[in-house]
Amino acid sequence: MDANDKGSTAPHGSEPSARDVPAKPSLPPGRAEPGVPDVPTDPNAPASPTAPAALPAPTARTDQNGFAASRPAPPADPRTTGLIAPHTAPRTGLVAPNPAPGPAGHPGPQTGLAALSLRYQIGVAVTLAVVAVTVCVHIGMVFLHVAPSNTLTKQHGKAIDDWIYPEFEQNWKLFAPNPLQQNIAVQVRAQIRSADGGIRTTGWYDLSAQDGRAIDGNLLPSHTQQNELRRAWDFFVVTHDTDNRPMGLRGALSESYLRRIVSLRLDRENAAGKGGTVDLVQIRSCTTNVPPPEWSKEQVTDKPVYRVLPWWSVGEDGGGDK
Repeated sequence: MDANDKGSTAPHGSEPSARDVPAKPSLPPGRAEPGVPDVPTDPNAPASPTAPAALPAPTARTDQNGFAASRPAPPADPRTTGLIAPHTAPRTGLVAPNPAPGPAGHPGPQTGLAALSLRYQIGVAVTLAVVAVTVCVHIGMVFLHVAPSNTLTKQHGKAIDDWIYPEFEQNWKLFAPNPLQQNIAVQVRAQIRSADGGIRTTGWYDLSAQDGRAIDGNLLPSHTQQNELRRAWDFFVVTHDTDNRPMGLRGALSESYLRRIVSLRLDRENAAGKGGTVDLVQIRSCTTNVPPPEWSKEQVTDKPVYRVLPWWSVGEDGGGDK
């Protein structure tokens, strides 16, 4: 017998009955038993007389960087003292933003060519293809034009010349053993029919001098100012004999090209005047030798040499002599 059982009337080895257990005092709603922290109650939650009492929230732990740790930090390793472990590396806060998704999980709005409709995408692709093919053909034609004679130029020489002449003709005289040593000026005059029916002839317009003034001091002169008129005259000279008669089909082409250029220049200068029209044009060249340097003993004449062409009609079907 245990000494603590003294004075007990209950038989040994049996459980106490409910009437032997003192009743707990009733507490007002919202109050917990002494020694148990208060837990807010949800008025809508069903009553559960057997629900265990809420336990106190565990004390939050933080790691060495001040961030909440989900698990205890491992003990420091003396071999890695001063190094930052990968899982405890400081956060920089630089997070790449994710692209905003489209509706229903689809990707965001497209940009560039992808934003165009299928019809416009096909149009852009076809345009780029045509431009690329044209550029490749032009580069190939220019290469075959300046390349030494070969099988392709012998078989397709006419097609190459039709593509190159007259606008894309290439000239390499600058790198020749004997570069040009003359100044050649192209001049033109016109026969004007005035509004009252009268006929008059203008003076000589020095077109080469106009191009020279446009180039002088110009850091970025255009191809037209530098080469259009000069190359047109060179094209005429090599396709005509000394009597200004064309040699072959290219001779007629050079005449048409030169006549078109001088007609545009006269219109730019308003040579016809108000109400007048240009009926005929006449072109000439003025060639003067470049003076040699002072230390040279070479002697050249400084007198200009003229080459005068016949009068040409400026009509669409013109081009013959007056």
